[in-house]
Amino acid sequence: MTATETLPTAETIACRPWPRLVLPRQEWSDFTATLAERPLVLLALWADTQQVHALFRDPLTQDVAAVSTPVEAGAYPALSPAKPNAAAFERMIADLWGHEAEGAAPASPWLDHGQWLQARPMAARPEPARLADPPPEPVDTDTPLMQLSLGPIHGRVTDAARLRLQVRDGSIAVAEGQLGFSHKGAMVLMRGKSPRTAARFAARLAGDSTVAHSLAFALAAEAALGVEAPDRAVALRGVMLEIERVAVHLDTLAEVARLAGAARVHAQCSALREHVLRATAEAFGHRLMMDCVVPGGVAVEMADNADAAILRVLGQIASALPGLRRLHEGSALASRLSGVGRVGVPLLVQCGAGGPAARAAGHGFDARMLNQSGFVPAARARRPDTLGRQQQRLDEIEGSLRLISTTFQRLPFGPLTVALPQESGEGIGCAESARGDVWHWLRLDHGQIATCFPRDPGWALWPAAEAVLLGAAVEDAGLIAASFGLSVSGMDL
Repeated sequence: MTATETLPTAETIACRPWPRLVLPRQEWSDFTATLAERPLVLLALWADTQQVHALFRDPLTQDVAAVSTPVEAGAYPALSPAKPNAAAFERMIADLWGHEAEGAAPASPWLDHGQWLQARPMAARPEPARLADPPPEPVDTDTPLMQLSLGPIHGRVTDAARLRLQVRDGSIAVAEGQLGFSHKGAMVLMRGKSPRTAARFAARLAGDSTVAHSLAFALAAEAALGVEAPDRAVALRGVMLEIERVAVHLDTLAEVARLAGAARVHAQCSALREHVLRATAEAFGHRLMMDCVVPGGVAVEMADNADAAILRVLGQIASALPGLRRLHEGSALASRLSGVGRVGVPLLVQCGAGGPAARAAGHGFDARMLNQSGFVPAARARRPDTLGRQQQRLDEIEGSLRLISTTFQRLPFGPLTVALPQESGEGIGCAESARGDVWHWLRLDHGQIATCFPRDPGWALWPAAEAVLLGAAVEDAGLIAASFGLSVSGMDL
């Protein structure tokens, strides 16, 4: 019997492709009390004005389960005592809806830094703006700790985020990520709109994962309405997703190499990424392929002979991969990355992490297994450190090149979109971004979005990186964070 088969019997809501269970408060409390012993991975926790929802995955069967409970007197039983990675979600729920997680440890706000015009903006009755929090106090210890704050402004074009470190004798004793500086109010903007209109906001949650977020959102909308995209659209979506994954992997490889002082690897990966972006602009009209994937299909046809241009660039990357592997295996770069930022599978499972950071350590979940029949991740576990994560990305680039080439060889002809009915429904969609699995949930009311939630891989990667940073040398902090490919914008909502 699997973990999802032992879920409590409860009211079932027709959510596709995975039904949603609604548990009364006591049954939710009983269920959460057993979560520490269950091998369920918490993927996401979010809310609306009346309920709190959790999304779980069974790592044994890859079954997915959505479970909800009503909010009573503004509160619900906390998940974080049993699933520590729920803590950030609970802070986000408190900021946006004002629901209190009973039994959770006191925590600072996640998104609301005291700059909003209203507090609890997604609650049925928003409140006046709250005052900004004072600077955090140092941890009370016998030995004084040095405070080190990286961000939120980094002096170059990058996401606004603060990594707050407390250092003792050159080692990191406390690591805390502080996000929310680029909060966009995406979920409020999406409410009351059709899926086609709201897709623009999903595409802008994270610029370098625009295809992954657009695809997960489109799949959720299509599941809610019971429609399927045409075969050609499905194939083009797959090509776009793999191209995006290649571009992001090259960007992360370049950033880690820059921090490690490997100028040749940095320059080569940066140049290859630029070639990819130029080819996608020629093929789909946008360097990042923004707004190309929409509910019901795709919004653009590939330009004439664009497949040849893409394959030509991918051929350049394939030719460069052996040299990049040798550079990573060379004594200079390997000695700098080896052993830095080691992470174990239990921590990754606890955080719900996926993507290259998890697969490099042997935790092999890939959302493409749920969307592509017969898909088996070709990447293999190497080593659970920064060097292993770099090697994993090289492996995944090679796998993406094969998938794109195979898709072009049998690209079907036909329409690009299907009409979406003006109906009610609820759906969940997922896609595999370069950083891990992206999930979207939405509920439609006569064709309009009543409520929704996007789950970015950063919700899992940030807690994992914070745990790995403990005990690390302070000079390795930036290198470790970059090797996890931490995303910010998708979490800032």
